[in-house]
Amino acid sequence: MTDIPRRPVGRTGCRLPELGFGAAAMGNLYAAMSDTQAAATLAAALDAGFRYFDTAPHYGRGLSERRLGDALRGRGDVIVSTKVGRLMDPDAGITDDRERDGFHTAMPFRMRYDYTHDGIMRSHEHSLQRLGLARVDLAFIHDIGRVTHGEADARYREQLIAGGGLKALERLRDEGAIAGFGLGVNEVEVCLELMEVARFDVILLAGRYTLLEQGALDALFPACAEADTAIVVGGPYNSGILATGSEAAARYNYAPAPAAVLDKVRALEKVAGRHHVSLPAAALAFVLAHPQVASVIPGIADPQQVADTMRLYAEPIPSAFWAELRDEGLVRPDAPVPGDAA
Repeated sequence: MTDIPRRPVGRTGCRLPELGFGAAAMGNLYAAMSDTQAAATLAAALDAGFRYFDTAPHYGRGLSERRLGDALRGRGDVIVSTKVGRLMDPDAGITDDRERDGFHTAMPFRMRYDYTHDGIMRSHEHSLQRLGLARVDLAFIHDIGRVTHGEADARYREQLIAGGGLKALERLRDEGAIAGFGLGVNEVEVCLELMEVARFDVILLAGRYTLLEQGALDALFPACAEADTAIVVGGPYNSGILATGSEAAARYNYAPAPAAVLDKVRALEKVAGRHHVSLPAAALAFVLAHPQVASVIPGIADPQQVADTMRLYAEPIPSAFWAELRDEGLVRPDAPVPGDAA
């Protein structure tokens, strides 16, 4: 078992293992898995040393939370984060596990967005019931922003701000029901805008700080440093391409990778090949080199991926690899890399 180092999360007192477990696949993301496979995956993760698990009601309409809770119940050594902003309403018409919103699940619920005070409180309570846990440590406001909501975004932000959603999370934090809260999003702009009206302990940023893109360095990371807001990096492989490479059915941002992205991945692969480095190992190490990052949470779907992730996390990467990436302009010169002086 690997003892994964921990990093502080703002002013919460919570210290996250720097490598965590993204549990979307436990909700049957892209493909159905049996309860037995899900249980075996989570057992393998615990045996390997994972102690931070991130889930959401959206992942399989509650299925990920149910499976995760069954694996973690009774343990006092784990940290759990889940999300708020979607409620699951009963729907007797769902009787099969055909794909819906990316998940293959027969859980008989339909999703409804609700970022109001009451909606946030209900979401938190319902998550505890599905998990079968008395507490979650961190709560992320899930998928607020224009990328997800389009023209409806203004209405949902009104729910969050004037409708009391932020007040509900502050209440949960003040009462000690959670250690802290923040955003769980895949866009930078909404983070900057909402940081003007709320004190976030942590932001789960998916796909926007990776080997492929570092635009978050311009404004978001400096703002987080000033506000003492930690970053959890989701999607470190940009939804797959940094793990599968350019020759597979490469996906980027949940869609087929465009030509410009493929070209950059091929350039990264050439440098990695010269230094005998696994590109997904470099993807994990790169994001963890930034001092604002508290944890990285790749998605994991089976026991083999548990083992592979631990191997990639431990892989030694020569400093010459990072130097060549900088020399070739493949990472920004202001992006920290492993080995930089503190």
